[in-house]
Amino acid sequence: MKRAQRPIQIEPVHIVGGGLSGSEGAWQIARRGVPVVLHEMRPVRSTAVHKSGQFAELVCSNSFRSDDATGSAIGLLHAEMRRLGSLVMRTADAHKLPAGGALAVDREGFAAAITAAIEDEPLIDIRREEILMPPPEWDNVIIATGPLTSPALADAIRALTGEASLAFFDAIAPIIHRDTIDFDIAWFQSRYDKAGPGGSGADYINCPLTQAQYDAFVDALLAGDKVAFHDFESTTPYFDGCLPIEVMAERGRETLRHGPMKPFGLTDAHRPAEKPYAVVQLRQDNKLGTLFNMVGFQTKLKHGEQISIFRTIPGLANAEFARLGGLHRNTFLNSPKLLNETLRLKAMPRLRFAGQITGCEGYVESAAIGLLAGRFAAAERLGEKLNLPPPTTAHGALIGHITGGHIETIDSGARSFQPMNVNFGLFPPLGARTARGAQKQALCARALADLDTWIGTAVPHAAE
Repeated sequence: MKRAQRPIQIEPVHIVGGGLSGSEGAWQIARRGVPVVLHEMRPVRSTAVHKSGQFAELVCSNSFRSDDATGSAIGLLHAEMRRLGSLVMRTADAHKLPAGGALAVDREGFAAAITAAIEDEPLIDIRREEILMPPPEWDNVIIATGPLTSPALADAIRALTGEASLAFFDAIAPIIHRDTIDFDIAWFQSRYDKAGPGGSGADYINCPLTQAQYDAFVDALLAGDKVAFHDFESTTPYFDGCLPIEVMAERGRETLRHGPMKPFGLTDAHRPAEKPYAVVQLRQDNKLGTLFNMVGFQTKLKHGEQISIFRTIPGLANAEFARLGGLHRNTFLNSPKLLNETLRLKAMPRLRFAGQITGCEGYVESAAIGLLAGRFAAAERLGEKLNLPPPTTAHGALIGHITGGHIETIDSGARSFQPMNVNFGLFPPLGARTARGAQKQALCARALADLDTWIGTAVPHAAE
């Protein structure tokens, strides 16, 4: 049933990319009575991984991960999106498959249903074409082209942003929740107690290894099962020479001990008379101080191998990982530097970015950022006040990470911002200290309460 049209002509919002983010963004805009032109290059031009021209095609797993809204950050994001009228979540629920506590979907049925919903929406104009660069007359644009943005558009974005590189092998080090590190073993100290800009001289968490522990760790790295590159990744060079730790280990048993695991300039606070043979350092990764990354630990090890091997490091036996390491071709912006809080490009504010190109990981996270970008674009078109989600919600935590939640690096030419899934380390901590299980439940309860308040303050959308 068509909704009542507004009496005045409203210029359309243009969206480039018909994946999860672009589809969700288009849906959110149209539900507010604003016309949308959705540009998708498939099937006119395909990618190395897509098989069809359907919208929101799932190219990897068919799982949306945990659906537990009381103890999991991704399950909480599911719940928030349902309350916000998400097309992606509505369709996932209608096409779910048995998967225990996870939400898995029939990928073909899911994409077909999303495509049908988009095609049947009268306010969405679908154009099957590749966009090399949005023309200047498009004054409200969302670019949601994902990690496999076409080379021509990627080149145009790179030229516009002035970034040295956009597409590269994305070397990611694991990130650990600080409250799962054993500080009876680990300690805070900067190398030689040096206080850098904004530092105190005790800015790193240090985990010491004896020679026997170091040798066993190197053996495990060399024997560990690694992820193979996809064909389309095989010609992309490593970014800035960021070698995987297992590749460094292959170059000699002492390479790591004179690289990211060097013990020099450090004194074990618990055993000052014992000199560590090697040290793993962790550096604060977010402004909240809840997440720490393993310095220099980018890796191609499979995720299960990473967990088992890295938990052999003293102090990390019970570590919980907000993100595991990886190395793959990716296309994403240095968003905290380039985007404002509503995802607009500072260098050209008519452009807004959404989805994985902004630096979020995962199907649902991509769709959630598309949902927010769509709401922002529609509000601007209607002359309404933009209403940011509270940082205590999963949506607010995600957009906070993308637009400024990271720690600025002081290394020349380096970029510390990396893509990440939603996780509780991105949320503002609770005031009272609680056990970790109860803490997750409390964070979820707070998020949903704050989301309901936020929804209540929003301007109602167009009549159904």
